[in-house]
Amino acid sequence: MIEKYHFETSRKVINNPKVVSFSWLKSQKLDDVRRLIKEQLLKRFLEMKGNIYLNLIRVFYTNLKFESDNLVSHVKGVDMEITHEVWVDVTGLKYAGLRINKGNIDVVEDFNKIQYYKSCLTNPHAQVRTCFVEGLKLNERLLAFIVTWILTPRGSNHFVLIEEDLVYIYCIMSKVKINWIHIIKEYMQKSMRLSDYHYPCAILISKFLNYFEVNLEDETSKFHLRVKSTHEVNNGSLSKMSFTKINGRWVSKDCKHGGSSSRIHVEHGEEDQEVAEGVDMDVQDEEQPATDLGAGTSDGHQGNKTPSMSSFESYMVNRLDNIAENQRNLHDLCVTNFQNFDNRFQSMDTRFQTLDEQIEVVQNHLFELQYDKED
Repeated sequence: MIEKYHFETSRKVINNPKVVSFSWLKSQKLDDVRRLIKEQLLKRFLEMKGNIYLNLIRVFYTNLKFESDNLVSHVKGVDMEITHEVWVDVTGLKYAGLRINKGNIDVVEDFNKIQYYKSCLTNPHAQVRTCFVEGLKLNERLLAFIVTWILTPRGSNHFVLIEEDLVYIYCIMSKVKINWIHIIKEYMQKSMRLSDYHYPCAILISKFLNYFEVNLEDETSKFHLRVKSTHEVNNGSLSKMSFTKINGRWVSKDCKHGGSSSRIHVEHGEEDQEVAEGVDMDVQDEEQPATDLGAGTSDGHQGNKTPSMSSFESYMVNRLDNIAENQRNLHDLCVTNFQNFDNRFQSMDTRFQTLDEQIEVVQNHLFELQYDKED
């Protein structure tokens, strides 16, 4: 485990935390989003704040195992078994609802990726190829942010939605209950398996450390961060999403100026994707959070701010991210198939052992019969 921590876990990047305040949603009259999130029992989870213990989060992931439906880890001499009851106590989430992942999206009835994405756009008649977040209506845009930054956080490419993102948004908007515990655990497992995935749920794991009373007194300020206002979704976040406030209401800047994106792409398998016209693909601040919980260090020093990219550079980054996502999916498929083969061989080995034991019993019985006959 020490070697694993030194050569693997300690080098992984920890995702930057994000916080959504329900009082802010109420103050901005975003009542629909507030009610939808509350119905998913996500209020406490999205509002979690506190210290983030960078070293111990990496130790947690180093020792993390998945046993039945529970998370099991060991940190500073404390055994942690995170059962469904612990999830309820810490986050308010319950192990109930649809367990959605890439392989079983069909469990969500009447969902069609392209049709639903177009229904979320301010201009539903736009020609589309790639599912950009730019051009989404206010509620859907804010939910997309919550899904890609907090619920299933990833290290980059937050401006393109994959099919799972869209089905989560669809379920939230349609008031279909989702098993978020299952989804979060699956994403944590994926981050351990795939080297290019960042470690998610920094605040959540720190809350687990508190719950199990792990000794945190010697975790100096050098080794932990505190969630600050810069991590919270606020008015500035909506402005960066291309919304502006008019007469106390947030509206799309495109609608304000009477225009909309003329072409927005939906990823549909084509290789000849073109750069969208009228779509701002500049990553800027939304893609570069204020705090860098970078890899290779334990103190989480702030990094240099990445300069803004041109539309072409952003487009190329997007293409490379799509290629990486396809490679990850292929890797997942291969790993799953090999695990299935391994399980089958283990089952066969168990059966052969059982058969050997039965043969031994029969042989002993025959030997006893022969011995009795000779007597």
